[in-house]
Parts: sequence; C-alpha cells; structure tokens
Amino acid sequence: MSSENKLEQVNLNSSEQLSVDAKIESAPETVLESHETPKNDKKSEQAQEPVSVPKSSALKEPLVNDDYRRRRAAAIDDILEDGLDSFFLQMTSEEQKRFKEEGEKTTFKINQLLDKAKISVSKIVSLIKRWLSLIPRTNKYFLEQEAKIKADKIFKMNKNL
Repeated sequence: MSSENKLEQVNLNSSEQLSVDAKIESAPETVLESHETPKNDKKSEQAQEPVSVPKSSALKEPLVNDDYRRRRAAAIDDILEDGLDSFFLQMTSEEQKRFKEEGEKTTFKINQLLDKAKISVSKIVSLIKRWLSLIPRTNKYFLEQEAKIKADKIFKMNKNL
C-alpha cells in the first residue's frame, strides 16, 4: 500500500504512467473491480430511470412554510400599525410614504428575526424604536414605551401562531 501512495505523489511522465497502469491491471484488486463493473452498470441503468416523487409532498412543505411567514408578517404589520392612525394622518404625504416603506422593512426584518432559534428582544425593540422615531414631534419615552408594548404583542403572537 505504501508503494502505491509513493507512486501517486510522484509526477510521472506518460511512458512511466503506462508501465504503472500495466502493473496495476495485473493486480488482484483490479480483477475484483473489473468483475464489479457489470454490477455497477446495472445500478447505473436503474439510477437513470426516472424516479416518481409525489408532487404534492414535494411542493407542500415550502408552501406551508411560506404561507406561515406571510400570515406572521401580516400579524406583525397589524401590531405595528395599531394605534398610530392619528400620527400617520398628521404627516405630510412624503413623510407618510417614507414611514410606510420603513414599516415594511421593519416588518420584514422582525419576521426574519423570529425565524431564528434564539430571538433577541433588544433587536426587535430597537427596530421598532427606529421606525417609530420617524414620527415627527414625538416624545422619546413614548417611543420606548410603545416599542416595548408592540414587541410584547409580537412575542405573544409568535407563540400563538
């Protein structure tokens, strides 16, 4: 065995390669391998046949998981917008557009954080606080309190979903 390892490590030119190949062919190990090739051919023929997989089971899992994420995103969005109607209506159209876009991004990021095994409360609260800070003329204590309330609701919703 050690001589085979040495042969593999040395770069051989083509004439030496042929002599090594001739020696290997006469080895008893290759005789066994040559008898195994017809069996492998039968296996490869069987592997080439199309395998029928039920389409419903293959497609069901991603759709269920995707549907769950959509429902959770909708629930997160409902929680985030709860009680902010009066603030939203007082904003200009430009501020409303920016607030809505940032809210969608925040919903997406929170949804991703909830997919993880270890959920970080502080990250979710900071995302909500950053989003709520877009509301003009708001008190920072109000923002923090509202962010914590919304984060608690999101965690309760995540456990129930």
